[in-house]
Amino acid sequence: MGMSSGDASGGAMADINVTPLVDVMLVLLIIFMVTTPLMNHKTQVELPRADLDTKEKPGPGPSPITVSVTANGDLFWNDQPISKELLESQLSSAAQLQPQPKLNLRGDRTTKLSVINEVTRIAQSQGMLDIGYVAIAEKH
Repeated sequence: MGMSSGDASGGAMADINVTPLVDVMLVLLIIFMVTTPLMNHKTQVELPRADLDTKEKPGPGPSPITVSVTANGDLFWNDQPISKELLESQLSSAAQLQPQPKLNLRGDRTTKLSVINEVTRIAQSQGMLDIGYVAIAEKH
C-alpha cells in the first residue's frame, strides 16, 4: 500500500482512493442479485369469490335506513332532506331499536371521502353497528 506524503510542503494527500469503495459496492450488488430471486417466493392463497348475482333476502327485522350524501354535502334520510343535527338524533333513536336496522350509506360519485367518513363517524358515535356502503356493481 503506497502512501505519498503529498507535495513538497509535507502536507497530507487530499485525494480519496475510491477503489475499495467500488469493490465493496460490486460485492453488495452481486449479493443482492443472487438473493433477490429467492425473496420472490409467493404464497398461493385462494381468495373468496363475490357472488353478486344473488341478493340477500330481507329478514323479518326492520327495514334498512338509507342515508345519501350528495357532492355538495347535502344529506338525505330515506330520500328526505335532513340536517346533520337531525341526522344525529335520528341515528341515535334508530340505534336503540331491537333488532337494530342496517344503515346503508350512499355517496355520490364526486362526493369527497372526508364527507363520507364524517357521516360514518357520526353513525358510529350514535351507536350504529351495521353500516354498509352502497355501490353499483361493474358489468363485465
